[in-house]
Amino acid sequence: MSADGFRPFQRVHLVAPPLMWSETASGLREKSWRGEISIELARAALAALGACPVQVRTPSGLQAQAFRLAEELGWAKTYDAEYLALAQILGCKVLTVDGRMRRGADRLGIVIGPEQL
Repeated sequence: MSADGFRPFQRVHLVAPPLMWSETASGLREKSWRGEISIELARAALAALGACPVQVRTPSGLQAQAFRLAEELGWAKTYDAEYLALAQILGCKVLTVDGRMRRGADRLGIVIGPEQL
């Protein structure tokens, strides 16, 4: 968790599929369970997530597009593909620090890192 939170992204309109909140909460719980972060930090991050300036978007056809993308990219699951599908449907970029996702979806030309903002 960065002390800056979402401040570096204040000039960008942020959107995400609904699963972002569940995935993040699950990841925070896992990290605290493993002892990688304190329970206090996990709770603080969860509270920040609840107040984050990200708009939930669930356009029609999102899951079907995610399914097609996962198939095209050779992925077993559609979780990451759902972010890509949302970006394709809305005509925007996917911002991530997940190197595996960036490499796997590089050919789509829609995945960027924070340094590219």
